[in-house]
Amino acid sequence: MEVPVYNAQGKKKGSVTLPEAVFGVQWNDSLMHQVVTSMRDNARGPIAHTKTRGDVRGGGKKPWQQKGTGRARHGSIRSPIWRGGGVTHGPRNEKNFARTIPAKMRVKALYMALSRKLKDGEILFVDSFGITEPKTATAKKTLVQLSALSGFEKLSSKKKNAALIALSDPTEASQKSFRNIGNVSVAAVRNLNPLAVLGSSFLVIENPEAAVAIVASRSNKKK
Repeated sequence: MEVPVYNAQGKKKGSVTLPEAVFGVQWNDSLMHQVVTSMRDNARGPIAHTKTRGDVRGGGKKPWQQKGTGRARHGSIRSPIWRGGGVTHGPRNEKNFARTIPAKMRVKALYMALSRKLKDGEILFVDSFGITEPKTATAKKTLVQLSALSGFEKLSSKKKNAALIALSDPTEASQKSFRNIGNVSVAAVRNLNPLAVLGSSFLVIENPEAAVAIVASRSNKKK
């Protein structure tokens, strides 16, 4: 399949041929759900932590004698039913949320995400941004010019998660120029994952020929 390639001014520069094995993969709900939830779990840190009755202070003495008071029997004021006592079944920071994702599943999920984006007309191929020095104004101007293309009108105006800029050869100048824009995120093509691709409305890929070669080679790697 052939798709158009534009320059930084939004003018058509040529075209690029995309492999069906990468951009023509059929969608699989269960596979994508498993990969995305696993990635989110792997990024999750065990922050919340509650104390059990063995962690809170005090409670060494029996509150009152077992019998004869007419009150319910208690052995410690640090019981979960007491105010200031331990917490039952609360979150603990020892829990490990990590989940293993097979390499083939990760790659196929990425290809499915790219295929869905292409099918929905949400991928834009740019030959080069031409940014030689860190300058946010230049990056913003580029996005405004690209938003003039049909279907990409919200590329520069959407407030959150407008676009993911994928760089095949990330330079310090291009990364610094785009990362200051609040509704845009930047990533190297070699680090693309389904969560990042689906997390933004549009995907802008620079130097498509090199980028497609990098993405296609991931299916041959053994991880």
